[in-house]
Amino acid sequence: MTTPGETPETVPVVRRGPDPADSVVWEPSDRWVRGTKGDVTVVDSHRAVLLWEPGRPVPLYAFPVEDVRMDLLRRFERPASRRHGGATVYYDLVIGDEIVRTAAWECPGEELAGYVCFAWFGHEVLDHWYEEDEEVFVHPRDPHKRVDALPSSRHVQVEIEGTVVADTRTPVLLFETGLPVRYYFPREDVRLELFTPTDTRTRCPYKGVATEYWSWAGGGDVRPGIAWSYPDPLPAVGVIKDLVAFYDEFVDVIVDGERQTRPDTVFGHQ
Repeated sequence: MTTPGETPETVPVVRRGPDPADSVVWEPSDRWVRGTKGDVTVVDSHRAVLLWEPGRPVPLYAFPVEDVRMDLLRRFERPASRRHGGATVYYDLVIGDEIVRTAAWECPGEELAGYVCFAWFGHEVLDHWYEEDEEVFVHPRDPHKRVDALPSSRHVQVEIEGTVVADTRTPVLLFETGLPVRYYFPREDVRLELFTPTDTRTRCPYKGVATEYWSWAGGGDVRPGIAWSYPDPLPAVGVIKDLVAFYDEFVDVIVDGERQTRPDTVFGHQ
């Protein structure tokens, strides 16, 4: 059993409950992790644990209660639930007059007794999360996942509804574990006059914030926001700065004269 504040030492650990759906995987992290709401630091820890919940491909952080402003959490009981690996003790976050429902929960099981998780996916409770001094978006970075952005001399083209909209021999290929290759084009090699800017913004824990999106202006059944760019990407993928990429799930990509098969990913079903 792990006592509160004692960081588990085994890496990684799989704990299986009576029901396989309650199985969790966790491992310690050496990163300094902080979470803030407004000007209030709610979490500040050097002893966080990365935790993969059942059925979720990306991790959460679990924190020793000593590293959490527990005075800001209001406890309430819920019936046994598999929503968070069998957790039964949940908390609202209360800061001044603001209440965030189901903001956090106690980790179930003896191994992580005394640890608390906060919601991220689709219900981000805190305004900002930091690993060391770099902001992290959407979810913690998975140490078992790689993202490499590599300049290339391949000849890459993109067609939409039979029209060539991008053509370059100086792309950057972005390789991300579990996802198809993304081809990033210099702007001068993209026919942006065929697109309309949108106000879409998205965030990625590995690339940063994409603040520029474009929709195809040529008609047809083409999803909105088909292309995007990162004006200020995270340093690890700084080479994609201001380049333009497309959802290959909805366009035709030709690489060195060979037409690629459209990938089937979660983005293709949005």
